[in-house]
Amino acid sequence: RLYLIEDLFSRKIVGWEVHAEESAEHASRLIERACLAEGVHRPGLVLHSDNGSPMKGATMLSTLQRLGVVPSFSRPSVRDGSLIDLSMKVFPWADIAPKKAAFKLHLGLDHDGLIPAFAEVSEGLESEMDVADAFAFPPGSVVVFDRGYSRYTWHKRLSERGIFWVTRARKGMVHEVVKTLPVVENGPVLQDQIIRLTSRKALQAELPDIRRIQYRDPETGKVYVFLTNHRRWAAQTVADIYKSRWEVELFFKWIKQNLKIRSFLGHSMNAVASQIFVALCVHLLVAFQKFVSRSGMGTQAVLRLVQLHLFQRKPLADLLSGRKQDPPNPQMSLWLRAA
Repeated sequence: RLYLIEDLFSRKIVGWEVHAEESAEHASRLIERACLAEGVHRPGLVLHSDNGSPMKGATMLSTLQRLGVVPSFSRPSVRDGSLIDLSMKVFPWADIAPKKAAFKLHLGLDHDGLIPAFAEVSEGLESEMDVADAFAFPPGSVVVFDRGYSRYTWHKRLSERGIFWVTRARKGMVHEVVKTLPVVENGPVLQDQIIRLTSRKALQAELPDIRRIQYRDPETGKVYVFLTNHRRWAAQTVADIYKSRWEVELFFKWIKQNLKIRSFLGHSMNAVASQIFVALCVHLLVAFQKFVSRSGMGTQAVLRLVQLHLFQRKPLADLLSGRKQDPPNPQMSLWLRAA
């Protein structure tokens, strides 16, 4: 069995081992060696893993506690919505503005593999918050979303379900500081605080105290303010997690360019939604085939290769690996004709 540890954001493999059996001892020794090799000394490092017994056993959990690593048995998911333009004459039900029609595609993108885990289609004027509860994230998930998801009751429900979330603070947010946490002097993290939101809506929602992190991007110098319900992550980890939100924007761009969902076969809302889900299924099938074939080709290249050989009777594994099939037996051909 292969034991592998990968940095979630840089995609760097920081440790790997091969063993004949699966055990918590092998996994705990590997994470300890990886932390030592990478010089990880700060608390708040998060280890995302599956729910297997080696990862949830007492040996592994005690090792993580000793190293100051926070276990998480789910992977980060990015939540966002995007407008898809339509023709006003053909789709009058999608009217959102004068001379403009569109519908909204809502996605929950799994950061591991960058594949859609949840999807929903709504009318263009419908708010993201109106469909937010349609996505049933499992406990332990890390959900990243932008400032448009500002309903405090939803934030509270996520926390009650054991779901961690990261977002950006809205301008003019009213709050009071409950506790100030230490930060490294002259570092990118300017402030790390536990705050209580004091606006009328926040008080009505009875939202628990949350964490506020003010962060300066070392490359651009721009200052961001992040909010999260997780208390133990390092402030830099929170900033790195929010950076992953850009992946959903890139996915929206990819799917519009490559799955050609601008041309629809039907004009009703149900027809549009059906074709969107078919396009997402195509993406998942291509991504799965790319994974099982261990091909180094990009997803777009795999999709085009499949389109070019759509009417050929050839296994996809051979198509992606470049293996050539044996030529047909001419005797078999003559025998079939004789029959």
